[in-house]
Amino acid sequence: MTDPVLTITNASLSLEGNAGRVDILHDISLDVTAGETLGLVGPSGSGKSSLLMLMGGLEQATSGRIEAVGQDLTAMNEDQLARFRRDNMGVVFQSFHLIPTMTALENVATPLELAGASDAFDRAESELQAVGLADRINHYPNQMSGGEQQRVALARASAPRPRLLLADEPTGNLDEANGQAIIDLLFDLRDRHGATLIMVTHANDLAARCDRIVRLRDGRIDQPLSKAAE
Repeated sequence: MTDPVLTITNASLSLEGNAGRVDILHDISLDVTAGETLGLVGPSGSGKSSLLMLMGGLEQATSGRIEAVGQDLTAMNEDQLARFRRDNMGVVFQSFHLIPTMTALENVATPLELAGASDAFDRAESELQAVGLADRINHYPNQMSGGEQQRVALARASAPRPRLLLADEPTGNLDEANGQAIIDLLFDLRDRHGATLIMVTHANDLAARCDRIVRLRDGRIDQPLSKAAE
């Protein structure tokens, strides 16, 4: 059996708000194997995105343990987590999060430069070509459509060739045609780089392409882990 690339053990998440403490996730335990594609689904407010943030070290668990690529994320400080994500993870958000003052090429090259890659711009250009943006590399985000911006975000996430690729509603801000194109590109990037793909989605067609689905409700795993629908 393949060893887990990600292990969550009894993880809970609570945050302090204006109205007091809010319990978001409750005692989550989950293993994800290398090369697997996992879909996180459930109603709004069920904790899907919060669980993805824990997996990426973008939120710290209130209790429990999270190990990724053999390292304990819950024992790391913010700087250590940032370096870990740089070296091991790619993250794609619903809202793109591109740097508006940088071209598509610069947006994709930035994480590679931060990692010390000497060929950052060559690799960035190659990734942009792979997502169909060879003619848009010198355009700024405000000169591109939503679908094009999400392609840049995909290229940026995959350029460092991460072992873990996390996507939070990657088609949520796109129309059906652009959403389908992004889905196809996401799975193509997974295949080209051999990454483990974990995504939050409300889209049934996207969830159906995953190897396995985890359903959440009220901050808990709702039912036994299921195979994706045929």
